[in-house]
Amino acid sequence: MKLRTLLTAVSFVFHCCGYCQWKLIWDDEFNYNGLPDSVKWSSEVGFVRGNESQFYTKNRIENERVEGGNLVIETRKENYQSAKYTSASLHTRFKGDWLYGKFEMRAMLPRGRGIWPAIWMMATNDDYGGWPNCGEIDIMESVGFDPFMIYMTIHTGMFNGSKGTQIGSKTRIDDPYDHFHIYRLEWFPDRLDFYVDDVKYMTYPKASDDKSIWPYDRAHYLIMNVAVGGNWGSLKGIDDSIFPQKMYVDYVRVYQKEDNK
Repeated sequence: MKLRTLLTAVSFVFHCCGYCQWKLIWDDEFNYNGLPDSVKWSSEVGFVRGNESQFYTKNRIENERVEGGNLVIETRKENYQSAKYTSASLHTRFKGDWLYGKFEMRAMLPRGRGIWPAIWMMATNDDYGGWPNCGEIDIMESVGFDPFMIYMTIHTGMFNGSKGTQIGSKTRIDDPYDHFHIYRLEWFPDRLDFYVDDVKYMTYPKASDDKSIWPYDRAHYLIMNVAVGGNWGSLKGIDDSIFPQKMYVDYVRVYQKEDNK
């Protein structure tokens, strides 16, 4: 067991008065080596979204692997298929999804102009239609041309990036590229709370039963990816001198309250 995992467990017990309502129900501590655990994770393949420049690969150790106690998503400049860049996008769809809970990840981010890492959630089923009607929850996004800034954002039918009406917040943090930070979402029936290093930076409240405003009553799954370029990531171009770049994830943990409320 990694020392920091043991210390986290001790801290959890010591602070039980504040957290005893939360129960750990799913996690990946990345205490193994090789490809990510296929029982928990799947990989997107190809050019997927957002006019991005990378080709997402599957089961390719150069782009996705677990080593040294961390998940590593590596973005590379190389000719692959018809792309000039490769990367990985891991998700839990059909393997893990949740309605409400606490979602926590400890990560160290890649850097450089053109890089676009994200940790986020999407609805498992399109009960309210496709994106953005089914909802999107961006727990952490960063774009290389805006260094040190962490973005937290929601997209719904009414509030979304295609209309320029998305709702979000951002905060500047000290050195997310050489040190790990903790990104957290707490999702309740009446609100979404976003944290970085235990500091709450944003709350999105349920203001209406209108599904275009609050589609967050359906199960969502987790996604972790590093994109290159795209509608947002390439606003100031791509610096090819930065590659390869890596995102390290120490752990992913999902908690729910015993009454799931």
